[in-house]
Amino acid sequence: MTGMSETASAESVPPPAPGAEEYLALDFVNSAIALPGGHFIDFLGTPEDANRWLTGHGLAPADAGVQEMCAAQLRSLREHLTVLFAARVAGLPALPAALSAVNDALSRAPSAALLYWDEKDGPYRMAPCPTNEILDRALATLSANAADLLTGPDADRLTGCDSAPCRRYLLRHGRRQWCSTRCGDRARAARAYARRTQPKAD
Repeated sequence: MTGMSETASAESVPPPAPGAEEYLALDFVNSAIALPGGHFIDFLGTPEDANRWLTGHGLAPADAGVQEMCAAQLRSLREHLTVLFAARVAGLPALPAALSAVNDALSRAPSAALLYWDEKDGPYRMAPCPTNEILDRALATLSANAADLLTGPDADRLTGCDSAPCRRYLLRHGRRQWCSTRCGDRARAARAYARRTQPKAD
């Protein structure tokens, strides 16, 4: 898998799918993008890409120094969440391995912010995050957000983009089945082409 810089320019990257602003996990699952012509963008493809994605989403400092093992763990969680999203959309049972991976990630990091006391400003709460816990905390945050989406009121709106080769997920608004205007235009053009080239019945 290659990172964005090697496969596509920023102009070819579709905008975030509907719902990605509300659910970080949706943007995470969509961090692997299939484009027409066999092109592929993976925002977690290299340790540098993964560090940039985590930093851009407030899950790690810019100098976190993500290594390949960490990037691989992120890609693995993304695959498991993709499987769970696909199962929810299709109304199928979830694969036990995907559920186990998400629950394992959820249990790795403490969810409660600890109480601290500043001499000048008094008490405040903050989640501790030593460097070695950055990845565990990111995995737990992404898993918790995905669990909230899958069990919450928006779960019925979750759907896959209806424009091949796109494999992104979105929260449906009305009848919209595409993650971006570009995918919608491509799907309409494909349908129009199919109608024009379909042999006429006698």
